[in-house]
Amino acid sequence: MSKKRDGKLLTQEEMEFFVSGFTRGEIPDYQASAFLMASFLKGLTPKETSFLASAMLHSGEILSLASVPGLKVDKHSTGGVGDGISLALAPLAAACGAKVPMISGRALGHTGGTLDKLESIPGFRTDLSQDRFIGQVKDIGVCMIGQTAEIAPADKKIYALRDVTGTVESIPLISASIMSKKLAEGADALVLDVKTGSGAFMREKKDALKLAKSMLDIGRRSRKKMAAVITDMNQPLGAAVGNALEIEQTVRILSGQESPLTRDFVELTEVLGGWMLFLGGVAKTSVEGRERIRKARQDGSGLAKFKEMVRAQGGEPAVCDRPQDILARASIRKTLVSPWKGFVNVLEARSVGIAALLLGAGRRTQESSVDASAGILLHKKAGDPVERGESVAELFTSRQDWVDGAEKTFFSGLKITKVKPRLPRLIHQILRS
Repeated sequence: MSKKRDGKLLTQEEMEFFVSGFTRGEIPDYQASAFLMASFLKGLTPKETSFLASAMLHSGEILSLASVPGLKVDKHSTGGVGDGISLALAPLAAACGAKVPMISGRALGHTGGTLDKLESIPGFRTDLSQDRFIGQVKDIGVCMIGQTAEIAPADKKIYALRDVTGTVESIPLISASIMSKKLAEGADALVLDVKTGSGAFMREKKDALKLAKSMLDIGRRSRKKMAAVITDMNQPLGAAVGNALEIEQTVRILSGQESPLTRDFVELTEVLGGWMLFLGGVAKTSVEGRERIRKARQDGSGLAKFKEMVRAQGGEPAVCDRPQDILARASIRKTLVSPWKGFVNVLEARSVGIAALLLGAGRRTQESSVDASAGILLHKKAGDPVERGESVAELFTSRQDWVDGAEKTFFSGLKITKVKPRLPRLIHQILRS
């Protein structure tokens, strides 16, 4: 702790000492917090980062998916607002023939968590055993769970502590966290969605590139097929921000529906899916893979696979037919209207994410629970024309006293101008390992 505080390099043995000690409970939270903050402020070298990833990887069991035929491929996002891409992407890729073992996380900071979204489906279980996880991937091609006690237990503890100690936005810590889980789950290939912009942990593109290269380096050392897609997160993806709201949006998208508000969500799903099918040996090129993902979304096979996964993991399959009747509904709603006429110039993803958190969709502390029904539905996005008094969004919550703070936060990230803005590209760059 003091060595890293002073900016000195740590050996592999020292990193293993910290990871194993914290995992076993021999190092208390306050000392681990100090170490994380020192690492955040002083940084870790690529070698130290690989030491940390390796120590976290070997803190638990490494899954063997040898019994599952073919290449296994996963996708991971560094976190964004409205980023429920995995919810649609995993079943779409599986519907196209890929084997998708996906281990996901919970809400972290202003971003949502895939597990929280899935658990908004009544009965859906994300705490499956290793045997059941492997068996489901073998049987239906896809399974989405959280970290079990056996998989990278060090990361599970560190992940939770980072969320409440201001050490989320660290390239080495993020790299080691992501790759320890991904290497532990035994997939042969991995597609990374590395976000950049106001709603990303890496706001600057140069930092997103550093993060992508750091993870690709760790993957290369482990002989994994990888691609990293640098994507824009200056505004939320899709139209929904929140747990049940994003599940309902997923069902609509998997039903072949699309609107101007969800066009970016659909595009990113297809691009990432194309790379998953290519690296997973299902498509000859990423372009061919993208076309197959699009077809699976339009012909309903992706929705059928999602329904099969929901049923297999104990969830209510009727959510795929009548999401509005199955999912939790907020008792309090408030429509937000524009005080100006013009074009939406900025809809800052971070502000929207924090507003959703304030409504109950995210975690304020490590022990906080999430409100499945809470969140925000967007009615306008950057580039859209808007009239004075026209609805720009709708807030959903179960606590009236949370509405004002969320409303102020939302409007702090909204900018209306007379001139239509030029929007950044959704896909900035694609890197290969």
